[in-house]
Amino acid sequence: MAKKVIISILTFVFIIASGCVRTNKKAAQEAEENNTESRISAAQQKADLLKKGFEIFDYVDPETADTVLMQQYYIAFLKRGPNRSQNKKEADSLQTLHLEHLGKMYELGYADISGPFGDDGEIRGITIYNTPNIEMADSLANLDPMVKAGRLTIEMHPWWAAKGFPLR
Repeated sequence: MAKKVIISILTFVFIIASGCVRTNKKAAQEAEENNTESRISAAQQKADLLKKGFEIFDYVDPETADTVLMQQYYIAFLKRGPNRSQNKKEADSLQTLHLEHLGKMYELGYADISGPFGDDGEIRGITIYNTPNIEMADSLANLDPMVKAGRLTIEMHPWWAAKGFPLR
């Protein structure tokens, strides 16, 4: 069982990593876009997010008086579903389609990060959706072939995080 989990994790990491390989031209174009984004004022960034329907607020750090833009994201907890009776071939096919779905969500800008948990618990993994509302995030999460097959279920929660801060 542990070998199966490790293979699934490695497959997921490989697919995500292979999606990150870019040509020099595309990387240069993205670097230019990121540079342009960094020149957008905080006021313009707020206006753009509000126009698109995102929930935001300013958090002022009481110690430093720095203002941090907070945005609401949505975390999908991917939980063990009621239909796990697929044979190995079907389960492997669903896993491939599941990873393709998550990769597509990332490429389209709807999901910022996804990954499995390292244990064999009821919650199998998470995806953080960057959408204006919970209904859109839930709809996208439920398009996952694993969810459609009943192998996973979705539990969606709103989550606030600082806009633009990287994971460390």
